[in-house]
Amino acid sequence: MRIPGNEGIPAWHVSDTLAGLYAAGTAREPDAWSLEKHIEACGTCAVRVSAALRGGAAGPALTEVRTALLARVRAEGAAPVPERNAARGPAGGTAMSRSAAMSRSAAPRSAAAPRFGVAARVLWAAGPALRGSWLVAVALVAVGAVALAHLTGVTGARPMLLLLAPLLPLAGVAVSYGPYADPMYEIGVSSPGGGLRLLLTRTAAVLTVSFPLLTLAGALLPERAGAPGAAVWLLPGLTLTLAALALGSYVGCRAAAGVVAGAWAVPAALGPLPSTWGRGDGGASGAVPLAELAAYVARFLSGATAQSGWAMGAVVCAGLLVLRRRSFDRPAAV
Repeated sequence: MRIPGNEGIPAWHVSDTLAGLYAAGTAREPDAWSLEKHIEACGTCAVRVSAALRGGAAGPALTEVRTALLARVRAEGAAPVPERNAARGPAGGTAMSRSAAMSRSAAPRSAAAPRFGVAARVLWAAGPALRGSWLVAVALVAVGAVALAHLTGVTGARPMLLLLAPLLPLAGVAVSYGPYADPMYEIGVSSPGGGLRLLLTRTAAVLTVSFPLLTLAGALLPERAGAPGAAVWLLPGLTLTLAALALGSYVGCRAAAGVVAGAWAVPAALGPLPSTWGRGDGGASGAVPLAELAAYVARFLSGATAQSGWAMGAVVCAGLLVLRRRSFDRPAAV
């Protein structure tokens, strides 16, 4: 709910009771998440929660950190931030000083914020995958499959794309989250919107790009007898992505994506393909066995039994991810 004429400013505010519970670490998890998201846009409540934290058990530690930070700023010769908090006492200061701080924090924020701030935040939240080579790779795969089919007359491009498509979201997850992929990873983990929420946001961005693009490319490819439809890979792709996220709570997203991708690709490499590789359509030596490839992909992706199995796998992986959600609240060891 928004106040008309004050778009961007939430209509509700954090109560003193909720701020106290949050400061004491006893707020319910949904309330804590809602509070943390709310204070990103509401300076008034940010000041209220800050005062509660300084007045709680964490107050001495916060005061020590602030004092050390200001001393470092002064030692390096930089001009310190105006002492907005100086008028406050250790426990939060007077009502007048808090009111002044609230006015400075809340009123001009939306008007003074640069217009590119929202776009920059959205781009940052989307993750490194959508800012880097992964997006180019997905586009090349989609365009390359269509070009291969229509310019060279290859009739088996769809089964090859269906075999490759589930791996691309995994690659996007691998390069979206972790100390090796994001230079702001530690800051993101410690921020109110970090951890699992940030990972899910970036995963959603990866799926939003890869699912429609690769499915559209598959629909544009010529149909082949025995090959499944262009959309059959969506549920398996989602299941493999959830499996990578769940496994990533133990070993990190990059390693998890590699393991899951190997589990998907190795059976294709060691399955029926090697025995038929080299015979091709009509037994032509040196060609890709497209008929066997189409049958192999259809067996694993198409049909009620296969799709039901993928759906059950998705539910199991999602449940495990929920149980392991707390593991994303601290930086990974690697």
